[in-house]
Amino acid sequence: MRSSCVLESRTLFCHMGIFDRIHPIFTLRFTQLQHLNASTESKSRIFSRCLSQCRLMQQSSYSSVSMSSVQAPSLNQEVVIALGSNVGDRIKNFNEALQLMKKSGIQISRHGCLYESEPAYVTDQPRFLNSAVRGTTGLGPVELLKVLKQIEKQLGRTDGIRYGPRPIDLDIIFYGSHKFESDILTIPHERIWERPFVLAPLIDLLGMASSDDTESIWNSFSSCNGGLFEAWQKVGGETSIGREGLRRVLPIGSQLWDWSKKTHIMGILNLTPDSFSDGGKFHEVASAVSHTKKLILEGADIVDIGAQSTRPFARRLSAGEELQRLVPVLDAIMQIPEVESKLLSVDTFYAEVAYEAVKRGVHIVNDVSGGQLDPDILTVVGELEVPFIMMHMRGDPCTMQREGNLHYEDVCEQVASELCARVSEAELSGIPLWRIILDPGIGFAKTTEHNLEILMNLPSIRKEIAKRSLAASHAPLLVGPSRKRFLGDICGKANAAERDPATIAATSAGILGGSNIVRVHNVKDNLDAAKICDALLRRKNIT
Repeated sequence: MRSSCVLESRTLFCHMGIFDRIHPIFTLRFTQLQHLNASTESKSRIFSRCLSQCRLMQQSSYSSVSMSSVQAPSLNQEVVIALGSNVGDRIKNFNEALQLMKKSGIQISRHGCLYESEPAYVTDQPRFLNSAVRGTTGLGPVELLKVLKQIEKQLGRTDGIRYGPRPIDLDIIFYGSHKFESDILTIPHERIWERPFVLAPLIDLLGMASSDDTESIWNSFSSCNGGLFEAWQKVGGETSIGREGLRRVLPIGSQLWDWSKKTHIMGILNLTPDSFSDGGKFHEVASAVSHTKKLILEGADIVDIGAQSTRPFARRLSAGEELQRLVPVLDAIMQIPEVESKLLSVDTFYAEVAYEAVKRGVHIVNDVSGGQLDPDILTVVGELEVPFIMMHMRGDPCTMQREGNLHYEDVCEQVASELCARVSEAELSGIPLWRIILDPGIGFAKTTEHNLEILMNLPSIRKEIAKRSLAASHAPLLVGPSRKRFLGDICGKANAAERDPATIAATSAGILGGSNIVRVHNVKDNLDAAKICDALLRRKNIT
């Protein structure tokens, strides 16, 4: 199928003089389709789409033009801009650059992951943070370049040695479907093909199954038949992450968290009288503080504090009621020395609660609704510049187990799709992808069979996410099966406190399937299970 289509394309387009430019689109499309095991019918549809794209390319300003002839476009152009920083507070530089870009008329829609990399070319300098963003702008290429240079200057960049240290570096990687060459600007950026630290976040902005016309043209700019994906493979691809001085990181407070090194344990602190497992045990300040110390002593990396029960059919508290429970305990916890080296998370879906908790020292916001129950939380978390755990749930705790919310044709595919929709909303609201953690929502709008399917198929969820967003498919993954009812149903344990052995089995399955964080009541035993799973995974990677 692939070879016949390429031959047909050559016959059809050779007389147009554009075969050399459209050939990579065909090759890329069929490379992706083979990877996704697409049917012949699907390949035919994509082939037809390629033909349409190429006709558009023939009519468009796709060919290279001189910069002097380019005026400001009449319509918004889709752009990719790379970011780098290795001087001062690198995260702050990124945050301020994104804000200034938005104020300058660049509408950011997608973010790559965040990478820390060794310096290139000039090696005697600090490590860089790198990423890339995708968005739209009505600025012409020259105007866009001027805006980016002004932002660099505003953030303290001065003239220095080429490839030397800088607080911020902003480069235009792609501008619409256009190629440009001039003394001051070349698009695509001339050295992206040799730079893993640029290609990695650039690839993040794509999807493996994307049928986006602009992405097709960007892929055709590569000299590789397989487009950007083949170029990425040539410099090491995914195997280079964690090696060759390139690692994915997530900023939490003042640190950069590399979640790939081990499984992280999130201990649960419920301040509620009605939680399904330990309701009423820790709603007093003294008992809550004591339990926090116990969780940390037993090895918790994160303590997740919740003041509202999200068990099925739980009564919803107002934000004010939730804060009345949370604030006294949180203020007391912040005073104990044990928390100084640990991370705190607040389990809430209210923007007001998230704001107050972070202002009191909490590092992470954990929202079981992924921003659906209080849409303001997305804007607030974006402004707070903290990591955001987005869980999959349909409805709310009172409605999530209704028949309509429990209907899935393919639970893994639909959980992935619905999570991607939530991620897109979060990015548009100002939460960069590099601050997002994903949770498939074990026990939330799921049956026992759904929960088992998810635990057995976490890799397939990542693959489904990758079809839409490669960046999101690389995000840290959290699973929280601890003491859930489905474990009791399987093991015949009506008492939630008796489900710890079953929890260990479930969290182990999750870790071996690729989860990076497990949220549990029993930290001590689950930590041991995580250590064994991590050792098994390391051994698997060696062999």
